[in-house]
Amino acid sequence: MFDQSQIQEFKEAFTIMDQNRDGFIDKEDLRDTFAALGRINVKNEELEAMVKEAPGPINFTVFLTMFGEKLKGTDPEETILHAFKVFDTAGKGFVKADFIKEKLMTQADRFSEEEVKQMFAAFPPDMCGNLDYRNLCYVITHGEEKD
Repeated sequence: MFDQSQIQEFKEAFTIMDQNRDGFIDKEDLRDTFAALGRINVKNEELEAMVKEAPGPINFTVFLTMFGEKLKGTDPEETILHAFKVFDTAGKGFVKADFIKEKLMTQADRFSEEEVKQMFAAFPPDMCGNLDYRNLCYVITHGEEKD
């Protein structure tokens, strides 16, 4: 499912999230991870929903399997890039964030306001309000930013 370097990256992520170093990720580990990322007021229900996605206690094997299942449905990078390029008529590699927000909230599988906020928190537009969709597509399909 993953090559050795990807497995190592997932192992590093697991180790970071396993805050109490007991070999399992639980609600408290998730709460601490969110806090370390600056998100302090995570609701218990949200944490419980995350933990319930697993078939049992979340050790590294379960963690890796869950990511494999989540990533299995991800479109290839070229497919996602092509979808953005439809809106980038000038071919500059970016689109206006407000335009993308409007499309995401009104077309097909509509995003909620919260989902759009989360996307822009992870991939903030530049000072001019442009979204670098090439980098966004790369991160979606490879899990890390280009150098």
